Amino acid sequence: MSNSSSLTHFLLLAFADRRELQLLHFWLFLAISLAALLANGLILSAVACDHHLHTPMGFFLLNLSLTDLGSICTTVPKAMHNSLRDTTTISYMGCAAQLFFFAFFMSAEFSLLTIMCYDRYVAICKPLHYGTLLGSRTCTHMAAAAWATGFLNALLHTANTFSLPLCQGNALGQFFCEIPHILKLSCSHSGYLREIGLMVVSAFLFLVCFVFIVFSYVQIFRAVLRIPSQQGRYKAFSTCLPHLVVVSLFLSTGAFAYLKPSSISSPSLDLVVSVLYSVVPPSLNPLIYSLRNQELKDTIRRMMTGCFLKKQ
Repeated sequence: MSNSSSLTHFLLLAFADRRELQLLHFWLFLAISLAALLANGLILSAVACDHHLHTPMGFFLLNLSLTDLGSICTTVPKAMHNSLRDTTTISYMGCAAQLFFFAFFMSAEFSLLTIMCYDRYVAICKPLHYGTLLGSRTCTHMAAAAWATGFLNALLHTANTFSLPLCQGNALGQFFCEIPHILKLSCSHSGYLREIGLMVVSAFLFLVCFVFIVFSYVQIFRAVLRIPSQQGRYKAFSTCLPHLVVVSLFLSTGAFAYLKPSSISSPSLDLVVSVLYSVVPPSLNPLIYSLRNQELKDTIRRMMTGCFLKKQ
């Protein structure tokens, strides 16, 4: 295979060779995707329908649920299809679309998590200015900036990656299309360096967001420790705990996937790690937020009770 012009499809990494295990992976991914769709769908409905949740945090949580739904729907359906049909192929255009949407939703999610950190910082450190600093127009602009950043980042990476000539076969060591695995197939030194340059720029922006999150939480913890009552400190910290857990889960799984030493890399480990950072966080985020948000839990409970009573 001399170059990408003759490339019509890629070969993804299979979860298993035995038919029984392939079907097991299909049913497992089906259960995970349905749980994620249900949980994120409930959060979207609750925030949209209950005016008590029409707050900046509720608005950002709605956007976060959209990114979670998008990332799950980008990678999992194709993996389920391949397991069910006993195949590993994905078309060239399908691979490009999968790479674009995965990069888009992941970039937008991290931007939203950074904005949500700012929301918690203002709520605890500058409560008297909360309404001024986070008005509806400001929140809309910040969310739009997060989506636009994700779109631009994904567009640049996808366009550059799929403009590279590929001459190292068509087998990807991943269960979905991802930039590092496609770069391994490239035979263009200049194009490879150009993509590495784009990845360095993206990594720098992610680092800036990470530093902002760390700095914000240092200020938040200092403000919480100055609260005189223990109950007040617990209430203030509990409003930050879901966001802190979600950010930690997102960063730890992603960092391990991309920064783990090559000496411990193996197809099986890479497969497990890729599932951890691409499938697990979007599935757990709704659970993490709903467990600590009493208003959200009450709204979801009322919605489910109302649906049950209608069926009766």
